[in-house]
Amino acid sequence: MPSANFPPARFPSDFLWGSATAAYQVEGAVREDGRTPSIWDTYSHTPGRTENGDTGDVACDHYHRRAADVALMADLNLTAYRFSVSWPRVQPTGRGPAVQRGLDFYRALADDLLDRNITPSLTLYHWDLPQELEDAGGWPARDTAYRFAEYAGLVAEALGDRVELWTTLNEPWCSAFLGYGSGVHAPGRTDPVAALRAAHHLNLAHGLGTQALRAALPARARIGISLNPSVVRPLTPSPQDTDAARRIDALANRVFTGPLLQGAYPADLLADTAALTDWSFVEPGDEATAHQRLDMLGINYYTPAVVSHAPDTTAPRSDGHGASNHSPWPAADTVAFHQPPGERTEMGWSVDPSGLYELLVRYGREAPGVPLYITENGAAYDDKPGADGTVHDPERIAYLHAHLTAVQRAMEVGADVRGYFLWSLMDNFEWSYGYSKRFGAVHVDFATQVRTPKSSGRWYAEVARTGILPGPPA
Repeated sequence: MPSANFPPARFPSDFLWGSATAAYQVEGAVREDGRTPSIWDTYSHTPGRTENGDTGDVACDHYHRRAADVALMADLNLTAYRFSVSWPRVQPTGRGPAVQRGLDFYRALADDLLDRNITPSLTLYHWDLPQELEDAGGWPARDTAYRFAEYAGLVAEALGDRVELWTTLNEPWCSAFLGYGSGVHAPGRTDPVAALRAAHHLNLAHGLGTQALRAALPARARIGISLNPSVVRPLTPSPQDTDAARRIDALANRVFTGPLLQGAYPADLLADTAALTDWSFVEPGDEATAHQRLDMLGINYYTPAVVSHAPDTTAPRSDGHGASNHSPWPAADTVAFHQPPGERTEMGWSVDPSGLYELLVRYGREAPGVPLYITENGAAYDDKPGADGTVHDPERIAYLHAHLTAVQRAMEVGADVRGYFLWSLMDNFEWSYGYSKRFGAVHVDFATQVRTPKSSGRWYAEVARTGILPGPPA
C-alpha cells in the first residue's frame, strides 16, 4: 500500500460514516415479548463455553435503551447505523408467523434513526439461529436455507418502507467453520463435513433470501451480504507455502465468492476436500440460486493470516479464532498459521491496514460494478475510565486513522467504496470472549449501563462531521 504520509483527505459528501452492532451482543431482553432461545443463548449458558460464563441475557440492554442509544449515535455524528435483527425475536422457533412485538422494536429503531437523519442498515442474520432450527439440523440441514428465506420475507414486509440497505448474512464463514468446525462459536459442533454443508446452505440461504427480499421490497432497496474475507499470505515464497495460502484462500474466501460472484464452487476447493465429501449436498441449480445480483458487498476486516506448509503436526496451528482442539479448516491439516511481528490488539491480532487495502482492491476487481462497504473494522483494547471518568484510547485512534487511510488509498486507485462502519458502536458481549474484550467507540459500564464516549469516539465523530481524515495522530 502507498505511504500513509499524506495531507488531510476528503471523502465524498455522500460517504456513509457508520457504526455497527449485532442483536445478541447488545439487546438483552432475551425472554421478553415472545423471543425464544437462539443457539447463542444455549451456547453461552453451557458451562465452559464463554469466558467467565458470560451471556447475552442483559448485554447492553439496548432493547430498553434504544432511544437513548440512537441519540448517542446522533451525538457522534453518525450518518448510518448497521444493526441486526434477532431471528427468534421476530419469528420464534424459526417457523410460522412473525411476532409483531418483536417487529415493533425494529420499526421503532428504524424510525428513531430516520428522525435523526441516520441511515438504517439492516442485517438479517448475525449468528442467532433459533435453537429449534438447530435442533432440526441447523445450517448443515438444507431446510434451514428455506426457513431463512421465509424469515427474510417477513422482515422485508415489515420494514421495507423504512430500510433501504439490506444485508442477508454476516460473516457466513464464522457461522459455518467456527460454529460447526472448531466449535468455538455456537452451536459448538466439531464436524468438518457439517461445516462444509453449512457453508453451502448459507450460500443457498443468501440466494433464496435475496429472492424473497426482492419480491417484497421496493425497487430502491439495495441488497448484499457481509463477508469476512481473509488476506492470506504465505510465510515464504516457496511452492509449498504458496500452496498452503491457496488452500486457505479457498476455504476462507472462495467457498463463498465462488458461488456468490461466479455461480460455481472453485475446482481446487472441491479437490482439496474430496477425501471428506463428494459435495453431493449441492443440488442442481443451487449455485445459480446463490449467484444473485448484488447491489452492495460488505467487507469485514481485522487482521491478515500468514500460513505455511507444515506436515509436522506439532507446528503452530492457531489462527486467531479461539482455542480449540478442532480445526475450522477442513482438509487443511498440513497448514500452519503464524503470528506476524509488530503491534497487536487485545485480541492478539496484528495491526496491518495494508490488508484492508488489498481486500478493497481485490474485490473491486472481482466484483466489478458492485459498490463496496466496510461493514466492520475496529480493534479491542484494554479501555478503562481515568480518574476523571474519561476513557482515553489513543491506540484505537491510531488504528482507525491507519485503516481509514487504507480505505482512502484504495478509493484513489478505483475501489468503489461507499461507506465505513466502525466495529463497534459500544462495548458489548464479544461472543466466546464474553465481556472481556472491548471494541466500542463508547465505553459501557456493564454494572450500571452508563455509556461514555471514548476519545476515539469523539475523534471519529469529527471525521464523520467533516468528511475529512486529518493527518496522522501525533
